[in-house]
Amino acid sequence: MLVFDNAPKRPTNLTLNAKVLDTAKDLGMNISATVDELLKQAVIKAYTERWNEDNQGAIADYNARIEREGTFSQRIQRFVAEQPKGSDGPL
Repeated sequence: MLVFDNAPKRPTNLTLNAKVLDTAKDLGMNISATVDELLKQAVIKAYTERWNEDNQGAIADYNARIEREGTFSQRIQRFVAEQPKGSDGPL
């Protein structure tokens, strides 16, 4: 998981649409904070998409195993259901 809290700020140069920039300033928007938040959202989206692509095989294998064997709780439920009536289980 990406965490960006409390990271230091670094000055940078941006080229932005002049009309959009002027309007944002007229509206009292904090340009740095707005761009920082939008860039963070874009980075998280791109990171998530890349992670999903990189892990597609493992995710498919996991889903196939769950389809074949069920989840841990489903296996426990099957085990309990298979116990003879009136039995307190294996102990």
